[in-house]
Amino acid sequence: MIATGLGREPRFVQVQWSSIEPSVERGDFDMGLSGVEDRPELRARRALSVPYYEFREVLAVRKADTARFRTLADLAGRRVGTLGATLAYQMLLDEQQRTGLVPVSYENDNHPYSDMLAGRVDAVLLDHIVAERSLRRVGGFVIQPVPAATSHYVVMFARRDTLLRDSVDAVLRARMADGSLEAAYRRWNIWDEGQRSLFAQVVGADSASRTVPVVGGASAPQGPTTVGSYVPALLQAAAITLVISVASMLIAIGLGIAIAAGRVYGGAVWRSALAVYVEVMRGTPILLQLFVIYYGLAEVVRLPALAAAIIGLGLNYAAYESEIYRGALQAVPRLQLEAARTLGFSEWQAFRLVRGPQAVRFALAPMTNDFVALLKDSSLVSVITVVELTKQTAIYAANIGSWLVPGILCAVVYLAMSLPLSRLARRLERRLEVR
Repeated sequence: MIATGLGREPRFVQVQWSSIEPSVERGDFDMGLSGVEDRPELRARRALSVPYYEFREVLAVRKADTARFRTLADLAGRRVGTLGATLAYQMLLDEQQRTGLVPVSYENDNHPYSDMLAGRVDAVLLDHIVAERSLRRVGGFVIQPVPAATSHYVVMFARRDTLLRDSVDAVLRARMADGSLEAAYRRWNIWDEGQRSLFAQVVGADSASRTVPVVGGASAPQGPTTVGSYVPALLQAAAITLVISVASMLIAIGLGIAIAAGRVYGGAVWRSALAVYVEVMRGTPILLQLFVIYYGLAEVVRLPALAAAIIGLGLNYAAYESEIYRGALQAVPRLQLEAARTLGFSEWQAFRLVRGPQAVRFALAPMTNDFVALLKDSSLVSVITVVELTKQTAIYAANIGSWLVPGILCAVVYLAMSLPLSRLARRLERRLEVR
């Protein structure tokens, strides 16, 4: 949650968690809230308030797994969900190096717990306040009693807004001292003895002191902070993007050919049904389709995230491909088809020997253009936990607090993959024009 409007009626605007830091720094909002963690590298980049809440990283598991998964070490080779670019995410990355645990990054804190209950992940590592709220909301899991780490929430400001930060610090200290902040925490059932100790440290500290030492022993999330350390993750994410794009395009081509043939050669009922499919897939957002396939159908079929991404993109692009192929089939002159029938060709022979080869020539160039578009649209699958190129870039940008270098690198990789395809499409178009 982002609060704006100091000195006037406050206004609260909800934005994506990873967008808080860049939005505050560029001046969209005066301050940023919502689980902003007190990390040394963040404090070096931005103006942060004194800590106002102490949280614990806790492990949540299904009730049936209570005895099996007590700590992260018990989850070797298992999938564990959390938010990207957080203390919890870095803890999972560290554990991945030791035991082969598989971190699964989410955009919000609701889906990790529902995915755990659905069996898509084996556990969730997140802040205790988030875990307890989700437990009250959905139930069905257990929070292990031993916290994995402890840290603090702070309010974030742009580097230039130190005076505003100092004013907020004064307000926080006053509210801690007079008990009003404790009363608010108790009203929302989030007060515990850890807050009492934190309040004593903050109120008793000198006003120039801005940091309360992290209690509990996990290092602050660093992740990749240099270009060199980021490149391996970037290349791995680019490979995932290519796999998704190629597999989705193969589905789109096969299904698109079938739809186009059905609309050209099928009966009235088939043509109408296929036309409805095409209009629905082209007329609704692909993001919505991905959510429905991954989350909406979870009660019927629990697809892995990668499979859901490939199927979702393939089904969507099949509608566009079918229109290309249908137009290509209809572009073949009728006189040629009539000549083939006069020569005694069956419909299948006319399609295979006369209509099909010419339609392929007409469809090649636009089909290549569609693959370039699909390559870029693959970035949407990050909403269903697939860490492809854009998602990995967002994690890197959150780690260093800037989109400039990560964005440039991401664009370079996309261009390296798409430019050869674009050139191929132009060459095919020129060849078709000559003929």
